[in-house]
Amino acid sequence: MHITNVKHHLSALFIRTAALGFFAAAATLGLEAQQPTDAAPAHPTVNLQASLMAPLDLSSSSSSSSSSDAGPVAAENFSFASEATQPPPRRRYRRPNYSDSHTNPDGSPKYTFAVGGGFTLPTGDTHKYLSPSYNFQVGAGRNFNKTFGLMLQFDWANFGMQGKTLRNQQAIYNFYTDASGLDGYSHVWSFSIDPIVNYYTSDTWGAYVTGGVGFYHKIATFTLPGTGTYCDPYYGYCYNYQSNFPIDSYTSNAPGFNGGLGFTRKLSRFGSAKFYAEARYVWVDNQSRPYSETGTPSNPSYFNVFPANSHHTSYIPVTFGFRW
Repeated sequence: MHITNVKHHLSALFIRTAALGFFAAAATLGLEAQQPTDAAPAHPTVNLQASLMAPLDLSSSSSSSSSSDAGPVAAENFSFASEATQPPPRRRYRRPNYSDSHTNPDGSPKYTFAVGGGFTLPTGDTHKYLSPSYNFQVGAGRNFNKTFGLMLQFDWANFGMQGKTLRNQQAIYNFYTDASGLDGYSHVWSFSIDPIVNYYTSDTWGAYVTGGVGFYHKIATFTLPGTGTYCDPYYGYCYNYQSNFPIDSYTSNAPGFNGGLGFTRKLSRFGSAKFYAEARYVWVDNQSRPYSETGTPSNPSYFNVFPANSHHTSYIPVTFGFRW
């Protein structure tokens, strides 16, 4: 009985072992069946340093080879050795061109305007009979570039009279009337053409020289205090007022020259408006006229008791203002 059971167990164990071996063999055969009959060639070992240092071959023969004849695709090879020792040249950029109807190619405005005022200092012989006063200036012009421009200017230079000048004139006028309270003033207005050269410019500050030639009209006027009457044309009432009234006046027209320098400061780095301060020397070629109280044989009505007005005139206007 026991022998029979042992035989039975041995037979069952043999059957199981044989079944496990059969399935293992079948699995092995299945895995081998999945592999291709022609094994792919093994990939060669790639030397990365040698590949990177090798030159890149861009010949047509390599690019036109067919996919059937080509082997494994090689990685593109670049050489970094030259870049490490010789950096690529820098790109050069030209200055931007802003040229249009209002702007020059270098970015400067084509047209410029100026307005300013300040004080006037008579110099030389002019200082002997005129005293300092104020001046006023307006101008417009054309900028050809950032450096050179041309201005057309109108200037008004006002002057007072020296005390000794008024005393001398009062002694003369007393022969004709009571000249108590005599006063006087003078001014020169002019139109001039003035080239301007900006010899220094930065984002904020600038400096320039200027000079030119023009027409100068000089006037001297003497006044006495008096009483005037004003009548309103609409309501018909009148009233009296005190004022200085001109009793004698002289004029002289002549060409003149000016020259000077100035400084500018931009109000904004992104705009063209700027504050300027300048000083010029002005010389006017007035022609002297003789002194006369009774006239001349050729001109009996000629009367000139202030010949200084026709003498050469020189002064320095100092002006502050704005350009844009």
